[in-house]
Amino acid sequence: MKFWKYFGLRLLTWALTIFIGVTFIFFIPRMFPSDPVETMIGQIQSRSGQMDPQQMESLRRSLRVQFGLEGSLGEQYVSFLWKGLLHFDFGPSLMSYPTPAGEIISTYLPYTLMLSLFSTILAWCVGNFIGLLAGFRKDKRSSKIMEGIAICIYPIPYFIIALVLQIVFAFLLGWFPLQTTITMMGTTADYIASLLKASVLPAISLLLVGTGWWIISMKSMSSTTAAEDFVLYARYRGLSEGKIGRSYVFRNSILTQVTALAMSLGGVFNGSIMTEIIFSYPGVGTLIQKAILQSDYNMILGCITISIVAISTATLIADLIYPLIDPRIRYS
Repeated sequence: MKFWKYFGLRLLTWALTIFIGVTFIFFIPRMFPSDPVETMIGQIQSRSGQMDPQQMESLRRSLRVQFGLEGSLGEQYVSFLWKGLLHFDFGPSLMSYPTPAGEIISTYLPYTLMLSLFSTILAWCVGNFIGLLAGFRKDKRSSKIMEGIAICIYPIPYFIIALVLQIVFAFLLGWFPLQTTITMMGTTADYIASLLKASVLPAISLLLVGTGWWIISMKSMSSTTAAEDFVLYARYRGLSEGKIGRSYVFRNSILTQVTALAMSLGGVFNGSIMTEIIFSYPGVGTLIQKAILQSDYNMILGCITISIVAISTATLIADLIYPLIDPRIRYS
């Protein structure tokens, strides 16, 4: 009974978070000075010349309906909640009219998930392992060296690391392409090989900075936990250092890291915008940048709505699995 009460409250919080988030992203693009319908009409006129005023007005009304801009602001909002939030139907994309925005997002999303999920999970595992050792054995020279390397790497913006990797390994050494080139023709093996080659440098740039952060945060928590009385008592009982590290220090230090991982995993749906732009990687981050530059309301709403739902869901799952990680926590 306690679990279902806890689950109901968390589910209500999850729904409220999504509702508030999508409300903000609905109204903010409508504050932009540009109008996507007028932008679209301008592009059509530049290609086909002057249009009949009646045809232009008819086209304008049709586009406003398709882009969800017909009616009052309240009517637009209700329509967006029904179509966009509940059915993930965001209408046509301005950039690739009349292709639906959801169809374009589904094309870009797998690339972002492959790149960001791999780098995020690997950075979390490696960083927490090194951070645990650095905090639990903080007096050893190797721990101090690892911590020093992490402190040096973490403050560097990931797009700076991306630029350095691109200059060294793509421009000077020529081991990788300067810009992402994915072979769509040929065999499946050719496609996978080109995709992996194009993803190596972006993944390394994200991995280095991510690992640095996880090392620093885990080292801080594990060193604090290692000084607790229950850890000293475990040593007095004669338990091995490995047993103390795994069962006492690690399990008491990992909770905050699990929450941060959940939020990071939800955030991968945004893509790493700067890294994807630098390497011309066909991910959601690049898509969001293009949508903002071209005032593509539907694409912006689609990308950010998916991100809000993903982050909120990941956080909900993390809250529900806490008792599996730390038995001291109960659903009460």
